Amino acid sequence: MNVPLLDLVAQHRSIAHEVMPAVQAVLDRQAFIMGAEVSQLEERIAELSRAAHAVACASGTDALLLPLKALELAPGDEVICPSFTFFATAGAVHNAGGTPVFVDIDPVTYNLDPQLVEAAITPRTRAIIAVHLFGQMAAMERLAPLAERHGIALIEDAAQAIGARRKSGDGWSVAGSVGWAGTLSFFPSKNLGAWGDGGMILTSDDKLAERLRRLRLHGGAKQYHHEEVGFNSRLDTLQAAVLLAKLPHLAGWSEGRRRAAARYDALLADLPRVRTPQVDPANEPIFHQYTIRAERRDDLREFLRQREIGCAVYYPVGLHLQPCFAHLGMRRGSLPETERAMGEVLALPVFPELSAAQQDAVVDALRAFYRQP
Repeated sequence: MNVPLLDLVAQHRSIAHEVMPAVQAVLDRQAFIMGAEVSQLEERIAELSRAAHAVACASGTDALLLPLKALELAPGDEVICPSFTFFATAGAVHNAGGTPVFVDIDPVTYNLDPQLVEAAITPRTRAIIAVHLFGQMAAMERLAPLAERHGIALIEDAAQAIGARRKSGDGWSVAGSVGWAGTLSFFPSKNLGAWGDGGMILTSDDKLAERLRRLRLHGGAKQYHHEEVGFNSRLDTLQAAVLLAKLPHLAGWSEGRRRAAARYDALLADLPRVRTPQVDPANEPIFHQYTIRAERRDDLREFLRQREIGCAVYYPVGLHLQPCFAHLGMRRGSLPETERAMGEVLALPVFPELSAAQQDAVVDALRAFYRQP
């Protein structure tokens, strides 16, 4: 049975009757740039994320870049971040003028280890970027006081975690709402995906929100008047319309992913050569990925591909080992947990439309591989 890693065609079929009229309305008005849907989406995402402001931009990468630009990083200024993440996390630091400082991960959640973050702070540290990897929030209740104590900015890379929650005292905190700024991506494969690139920046800092709105529009709040040099980083109205149509389905889709993950957990419980994802008890994840740790991972990946079972490695090479960051001087062995994960992780198909038969096919294939001599 062919089982894709993600089936966007199935998703579109189920909601095309809602999305297409929203797109047609934009076409009829020909209002493609900063149309009404953009501000409507900002309001809805701010409400969902419990942030005072949401500022739409052109991509998840720009959502990271703009707050870093607002910090006005100078040469030598450092930003602590994980190495086990998508390239944009550290790429944005470099492009904003800073130096990424890579810290190892907690092996359970794959998120930053707060103890190691504290050890990495120097007088040049300007910010910490906490990535909520695979849809599970980092330990913000430890990172936020740490950042405040040292007077540095805390930025949440929530590109994979829209709507994820973490217990905080008597209530819940939402991904992107805890730090000085939080970032979202609407890349098509994300849990809330557009029909192209798109991003959003969350903040409850009024001054930062005002600055970000200028930065995304060439540095000017008023057309042809520029307080600073900014960027062309606007979210297209068409993308906002698509996202507004999809947004009411997000909670149900997230619950569907959690159900699929729970079923995998049960089906794989007696397969000792596979370790299923572990969820921090404080977290309510959204399972952007269902990432196992597997013995003979590379052989397993090829076996699954031959059986038309979708799978992927996120991420095969940590950022500290990428050639473009070789000048930072880190070598293999620098981040042992990151490097262990690089060789063991494998993402299995997980999406709301995943059927029981498709899941059974994935699990049967895993069992067949490990029955081999």
